[in-house]
Amino acid sequence: MPSPPVPAVDRRLFLTSLLGVTAAAAGLSGCADNSAAAEAASDAPLASKVPAGTSLKISSYQNAQQLQFKLAGFRDLPFKVSNWLNIGAGPDVINAFRAKSLEVANNAGIPPIQAHFQGFDAKIVAINITRKPNYLFATKPGGDIRTVADFKGKRLAFSQGQAQGVVLLRALKKAGLAYDDVELVPLTSNQFLTALQSGQVDIAPLANTQAPAYLTQYKSARTIKTDVVDLLSLLWAPVSVLNDKAKAAAIAAYIPYWAKSQVWTYEHPDEWNERFYVGTQNLTLAQAEAVTALANKPLFPPSWDEAIKWEQETADLLAEGGFVKKFDVSELFDRRFESIAAKAVPAEYRR
Repeated sequence: MPSPPVPAVDRRLFLTSLLGVTAAAAGLSGCADNSAAAEAASDAPLASKVPAGTSLKISSYQNAQQLQFKLAGFRDLPFKVSNWLNIGAGPDVINAFRAKSLEVANNAGIPPIQAHFQGFDAKIVAINITRKPNYLFATKPGGDIRTVADFKGKRLAFSQGQAQGVVLLRALKKAGLAYDDVELVPLTSNQFLTALQSGQVDIAPLANTQAPAYLTQYKSARTIKTDVVDLLSLLWAPVSVLNDKAKAAAIAAYIPYWAKSQVWTYEHPDEWNERFYVGTQNLTLAQAEAVTALANKPLFPPSWDEAIKWEQETADLLAEGGFVKKFDVSELFDRRFESIAAKAVPAEYRR
C-alpha cells in the first residue's frame, strides 16, 4: 500500500516538523550562552603543530572521502581519524554535532545557517566554490512540467536545512514565483526519490549523481535544468571542537588533504568513475561518465569575501520566507582558516 501523501505545511513550522520541538527549543535557549565560546574560538591562534594523540571524527558521505584519500595516497596524516561517518545531509550532521559523534563535516552553505537558527554554534573552516549546478529538478513519472514557471500550484519537495532547499528557493525567485504560488512539502533529501516515485510531490531537486539512475528507471519522468548554483561546498565544525586547540590544529592540518583530494578526483575521472560510481554506487560506466561530465572544477578562494556575500544572500532569502531570522552571516566564518585550502593546491585551483 502506498504511503499517504505528505501535506504541505506552514513554512514557519518546518523546523519543528523536521527536527523536533525539543531539540529546537534547547538549541535556541543556548544561543546566548554559546556566544562567548564562539568569540574565543575565532580569536585563539592556531597551533603550528598537531599535538600527538589528537583525533578527529570526520564525515565521509557514501564513504567517498576515505576512498579519495586512499586513491590519492594520503596515508600518514598528522592526526588520527577515530571515525569516518557515512553522513551527509545537513540536518543529520547538525544532530551528530550535537551528539558529539562528529567533529568536522562537508556540507553546502545552508546547514550552517540552519544550525545558527537552532542556536547551535559552529564555524565554517574551508570553502570550495561551485560554479556549475550540482542539482536539477526531476518530475514525478508522467508529469507534464517542463519549466520552472510550471511549478506554480505544484507540490515541491523542500528541505530547508539542505543545499537542495536553497537551490529551489533561488529558482523560484528567479522565475518570479512567490512561496505562496507553490506548495512546499517538508522532506529531507533522502526522502525525495520515494516522494517522486509515489507521486507525493510533483517536483524534487536531485543531485546530478542521482538523476541518471532515476531517469533510467522511470522513462516518463524528465528533468529540468537551470543555471541556479549552490555556490558553496564547505567544511565546518562545532565551536566546542574549535575551542580545543589540539583539534583546531588537526582541522587546520586536515584542510590541505581535503582540498588536494578534491583536485585528485577532478584530475582522475576515469579511476574515480570505476572505483566510486561503478564500484560502490552501482552506476553503469556510461552513467558514471555522464555524472563526471557535470562535475565542478574545485576552486579554493584565498579570500572568502564572495562566499560570505553569497551566504548572506542565502540567509536573507530564507529570512524573507520566514524560515530563519535575519542575521549577519560573517559570524559563521572562522577566518583563521581562510587561506589554508588555497595554499595547498596549484594556482589553477585558486579562485
